[in-house]
Amino acid sequence: MKYQTKSDFMNIMIERGFMADCTDYRSLDDLMCRNAVPAYIGFDATARSLHVGSLIQIMMLRWLQKTGHKPITLMGGGTTKVGDPSFRANERPLLDEAAIQDNISGIKKVFSSYINYGKGASGALMLNNAEWLDELKYIEFLRDIGRYFSVNRMLSFESVKSRLDREQSLSFLEFNYMILQAYDFLELNRRYGCILQMGGSDQWGNIVNGTDLTRRVLNKEVHGLTSPLLTTADGGKMGKTQQGAIWLNADMCSPYQFWQFWRNTMDADVERFLKLYTELPVDECARLGSLAGSEINHAKIILANEATRMLHGDKAAEQAEETSRQVFEQGGKSEDLPTLSLSKEEIGSGISVVQLLVGAGLAKSGKEAKRLIAENGARIDDGVISDPNLRITAEAIEPGVKISAGKKRHALVAIKM
Repeated sequence: MKYQTKSDFMNIMIERGFMADCTDYRSLDDLMCRNAVPAYIGFDATARSLHVGSLIQIMMLRWLQKTGHKPITLMGGGTTKVGDPSFRANERPLLDEAAIQDNISGIKKVFSSYINYGKGASGALMLNNAEWLDELKYIEFLRDIGRYFSVNRMLSFESVKSRLDREQSLSFLEFNYMILQAYDFLELNRRYGCILQMGGSDQWGNIVNGTDLTRRVLNKEVHGLTSPLLTTADGGKMGKTQQGAIWLNADMCSPYQFWQFWRNTMDADVERFLKLYTELPVDECARLGSLAGSEINHAKIILANEATRMLHGDKAAEQAEETSRQVFEQGGKSEDLPTLSLSKEEIGSGISVVQLLVGAGLAKSGKEAKRLIAENGARIDDGVISDPNLRITAEAIEPGVKISAGKKRHALVAIKM
């Protein structure tokens, strides 16, 4: 007989599609019915902002708090110095202390849009693992912690095994990452009573290591829960577009560009994304996701508004929708934008961004278009174009995109109907 969840949090995780794996979901479910559970997710500081690919974990922390539990956002000030090798082909570039701190400052800006920091049983904590990792003494750490790790078992984890099977180098520095992440869980339990680590399913091996280490060293039962690694319906990586990553910080991705990303969701992804990235009732998400034909565009606008409102606020969402309405539904007439209309046949498997700039009258020649790109003066939907070889598909253009040269010259690119 299928197990029926009892706690609000676990029910939401399963019903809305957040659940991939859990170390012992019955035990965790029981625990969440009795107490306010402190739970953490770690975020390494490899860039000045997180992108949409991390939003599923942030939403998990949001739901955790909304159901009466305590979220912990752990900044990887220490682990970023090592770099997570999970499912990567190459070692991450090593960042210096100043770059890591700059990235942490940028990343912190986003969380307060989703969760509330403060005192009380469900008040969120913002921590940095450099607090304990930077103080470790190597020999003592090897003696006290390293003895609990089997190299044979570490080599068996898929994140490591896949790298070795491809005969790609895995440095000893990277190999230590899973030990440090496991140690994070141990320290968070010891200092803050944290009993749950969450993350993407690529972190499953690291999370299991942490639950095992905490049990063996502190004789404490702790839990792990992972979310699925999301791809879009066409197999693309979540949060990545042809123009680059969709960042969560407004200075790296404008609210309009963020809104447009959700508006351009593929039909097959609408219901799933509504459940994961909004707080609309599950039944309403299913109803909107089942709309067909042109009506599905209404659901996409709701998705874009809800996601943008949560991150950037009501005003930004309203302005983004109005801008989109003027630019696309009115054909840009209110802004006197010239329009380049192309058929899907003309675009084929992809049209170069240089051709678009020239065809839209924003550059007189390919040479001028490439110079504009090199000077960071060319944009698509307010996102800077950095690659002169970028090719845009018809699907990425539908129903239309704004292309810009500098701050004042704009044009529309639309698909011929």
